[in-house]
Amino acid sequence: MSQVAQFIKDHQLDAMRIGGKKVGAGRSRFIEVFNPFTEQCIGTVPKATLEEVREAYALAHAYKPNLSRYERAAILNKAAALVRDHLDDIANLITTEAGLCIKDAVYEAGRVSDVLLFGAQEVLKDDGQIFSCDLTHHGKQRRVYTQRAPLLGVITAITPFNHPMNQVAHKVIPSIATNNRMVLKPSEKVPYSAIYFADLLYEAGLPPEMLSVITGDPREIADEMLTHPAVDLITFTGGVAIGKYIADKAGYRRIVLELGGNDPLIVMEDADLEEASNLAVQGSYKNSGQRCTAVKRMLVHQSVAAEFTDLVVQKTKAWSYGDPANPDYLMGTVIDEAAAQFFESRVNEAVAKGARLLVGNQRRGALYSPTVLDQVTPDMMLVKEETFGPVSPIIQFNNIDEAIQIANGTAYGLSSGVCTNRMDYIVRCVNELQMGTVNVREVPGYRLELTPFGGIKDSGLGYKEGVQEAMKSFTNIKTYSLPWA
Repeated sequence: MSQVAQFIKDHQLDAMRIGGKKVGAGRSRFIEVFNPFTEQCIGTVPKATLEEVREAYALAHAYKPNLSRYERAAILNKAAALVRDHLDDIANLITTEAGLCIKDAVYEAGRVSDVLLFGAQEVLKDDGQIFSCDLTHHGKQRRVYTQRAPLLGVITAITPFNHPMNQVAHKVIPSIATNNRMVLKPSEKVPYSAIYFADLLYEAGLPPEMLSVITGDPREIADEMLTHPAVDLITFTGGVAIGKYIADKAGYRRIVLELGGNDPLIVMEDADLEEASNLAVQGSYKNSGQRCTAVKRMLVHQSVAAEFTDLVVQKTKAWSYGDPANPDYLMGTVIDEAAAQFFESRVNEAVAKGARLLVGNQRRGALYSPTVLDQVTPDMMLVKEETFGPVSPIIQFNNIDEAIQIANGTAYGLSSGVCTNRMDYIVRCVNELQMGTVNVREVPGYRLELTPFGGIKDSGLGYKEGVQEAMKSFTNIKTYSLPWA
C-alpha cells in the first residue's frame, strides 16, 4: 500500500460526509479511484444512493445557521492555518489522485489558503448600502437600506477534476461566509481532496450540517441534486454540455455556471518575445494544461511569428515532465489515458489538415508531452473547440483587426492575454475582445482568488466566481426604508 493510500485509509477518506457523519465506507457499491501515473487503484469511495442524497438535503435544509460574522471569520482563518500546516499532505493527495506535478499541487494548496483568508476578510465587511431619498424634487425625507441574507434553501455544488481542492474551496468558502448550507459533489475522479478539505473545516469549527460531501455516479444522483425541492441555487464548474443540461434541468432556480474556455494569447508585433514566449509555455503547460483559462491558442503577428515559434519550441523542449511525484518535473500527467488519447487524436487531425508538428504529441498512458504546432488555422477542431491539455497551437495574423476577429471566432468567451506595449492595442482588446477577462502582458488565467472571474457565451452565464462575487450570488438582498428627518 502506498503512503498516500495509507493516508486515505487512516483518515477514512473512503466515506462520504453527510452532515459531518462518515457514511458508506466499505460497502459493496463503490467507485475506484486511480493514480493517473501508476494506473494503480488508490482506494474507493461509496456510490451514494438516492436515499442518502435526500438525507443530505433534508439535514441541510432543516439546519438554520446563525454564526456571527466573527465566528465565520474565525472558522475560515483557522481552516487557512490548518491548510498551511497540512500543505504536504494536501499536495501529495492532489498529485496522487489528479496526476498533477507536485509543484502545481503545492501551488494549489497555497491558493486554497488564499481563498480561506479572502473569505475571512470579506465576512467582516458590511454588505449593505444606504440611499437618501430626497435626491429629486418629489423625494421624501427617508433613507433606503439594504442587507444581504442567506438563501432560504440549500446550495448544490458540483466541481470538476482539474483543481481537486481549489475548485471546491471556491464553492464552499463563499457558502460558509454567507451562512449558507451546501451539498457538494466533487468529481468522482478526484474525491479525496474534497473530503479532506471538509474534514479540515469541521476541525476548524464549521457546524457539520452546513456542508455535506456526496460521492457517487452522476448518472444516478445528479438529477436529484438539481431538482430536489430544498435546492435554491446550483453552482457548477465543468464542461459546456453538462452546464447546458443543468440549465435545462434546473427549472426556477438560480444557477451559476463556470464552463469551458478557448483562451487566446495574442502576441503583437511590438511584444517582448522573450516575455511572451515565457507566458505562452507557462500558460499552456501549468496544471498539465487542464485549466479553463490555460492558453489554448497562440495568435501571433506574422512579422514576429518565426522568432516567437522558435522560442516556444525551445522552451517546450526544456519543460520537463514525467512522474508527478518527482519534484524536479514541471508537469505530470493529464487526468487519465482517455484524455491523453483525445489530445493525441486532435493533434493528429490538425496535422492531417496541414498543421505542422514541431515538438511533442508523445503519449504513454495518461502521460502526454508538451506539444507545439504551427501553421494552424482557426477552422481546425484543435482550436475551434476547447482542447483541455498541454498543447500549444500557433496561428498567424496580419493586423489587430484580424487578431480580434480570430480571438472572438469561437463559441467561448472566458479569458485572454495580450502581449503589447501599445496603448491603442490595449484599449481595443479590452473593449472588443468578447471575454470575461483581458490580461495585458500576463497569462489569460491570472487573477486573485478574491476578484471577479467568469465568462460569457459558452463559457458561462456571466455570473462571476471569485470570493466577492460568489458571496453576492449566494445571498438574497433585502431592501428596507425608514423615515429620516
